[in-house]
Amino acid sequence: MFNKKELLWILAITIVLTISISLIKTWGMFFLGLLAIFIIVVANILAKKAAAYYLDSKIEIKPWTIKQYGFKPEQRFKKPFPAGIFLPIIISALSFGNLLWMASLIFDIKPKIYKSAKRHGIYSFSEITENQIGLIAAAGIFANLVFAVIGYLAGWPTLAKLSVWYTFFNMLPISDLDGNKIFFGNLVLWSFLASLVVLAVGYAFLLV
Repeated sequence: MFNKKELLWILAITIVLTISISLIKTWGMFFLGLLAIFIIVVANILAKKAAAYYLDSKIEIKPWTIKQYGFKPEQRFKKPFPAGIFLPIIISALSFGNLLWMASLIFDIKPKIYKSAKRHGIYSFSEITENQIGLIAAAGIFANLVFAVIGYLAGWPTLAKLSVWYTFFNMLPISDLDGNKIFFGNLVLWSFLASLVVLAVGYAFLLV
């Protein structure tokens, strides 16, 4: 299900996000936060991989990077800035634990042409569409919302709140984040999920 590189990125991002949220005392114990983040990240990725498989494609997880710092073509970094690794810690540190950032992983997608051709014909669905990419990204968002409910029902508010915040940041329609993929793939779906996430964020403030 995961290759070695993906496993390393999952572990690295789990540790990075846990360190960033550990600066905010209300999240509880470090190791409980570590377990919660690991569950959230893995659930998100597994849901995406399952959706990708159903759509005759495969995805590979990698850290979110930023290639440009402006709108002009020449305003590019010499090397992509690994925002998914550094931004969570930088924001938490500069805000003295008052702010957090949890969008850290993105995915690349490749269609399985041989399998698609077998199902639908040689010239059908040889390329993945923006709508299908959006559906794959949405599967991860939906999985995290489900785990937010599970965390609440199980009496684990840390899992519930972090699941909500993870979906919130990943739903932002910027760069290569899931929200951008959903927004341009299916605006109606993005609007629906965004409404659910906003309601969940509002409710998360009520959790102790």
